[in-house]
Amino acid sequence: MAEYLASIFGTEKDKVNCSFYFKIGACRHGDRCSRLHNKPTFSQTIALLNIYRNPQNTAQSEVFTEMEEKYGEVEEMNVCDNLGDHLVGNVYVKFRREEDAEKAVMDLNNRWFNGQPIHAELSPVTDFREACCRQYEMGECTRGGFCNFMHLKPISRELRRELYGRRRKRGERRSRSRDRGRGGGGGGGGRDRERRRSRDRERSGRF
Repeated sequence: MAEYLASIFGTEKDKVNCSFYFKIGACRHGDRCSRLHNKPTFSQTIALLNIYRNPQNTAQSEVFTEMEEKYGEVEEMNVCDNLGDHLVGNVYVKFRREEDAEKAVMDLNNRWFNGQPIHAELSPVTDFREACCRQYEMGECTRGGFCNFMHLKPISRELRRELYGRRRKRGERRSRSRDRGRGGGGGGGGRDRERRRSRDRERSGRF
């Protein structure tokens, strides 16, 4: 029985835990949902709730840069383009380390943005492929902005080049430092992984 419950946790078959909250870190029923919203005690991902209503590329760039400089390396940042109350303006930031995500949540909840207090929380979302609307990505979603799955705001080619170019330069500097420490050997695998990550995100239109 325990194995069965573990196998259906967070799926449509789970009658106790909300599958929407598990997949996208939000639920259109909110506190009225008949199923549990199990908020994680640790996670790589944080959610900044309702922080943007119409984000511009310049603002996205500022947030991305500040997250990396103040809290730690960001693996992925996604801005929702949905209109439903539970997703509108949400920004999801996935850090490389769980400790950085925890530090960011603690600090950001003491700050204000655009004249409003920031509400940040750890999010259960770890795989944005499961959280996103596949029909929207193919241009076929009939629910529009009120879809229950994430419609991610695309970023411009110029912004992508700026952000990933900056990250590549930092990565190359770190690799050179490690190579010097090892006497000049190794380091190529890390750069290859970073290039593959960048290509994957560019294809999906995500940070």
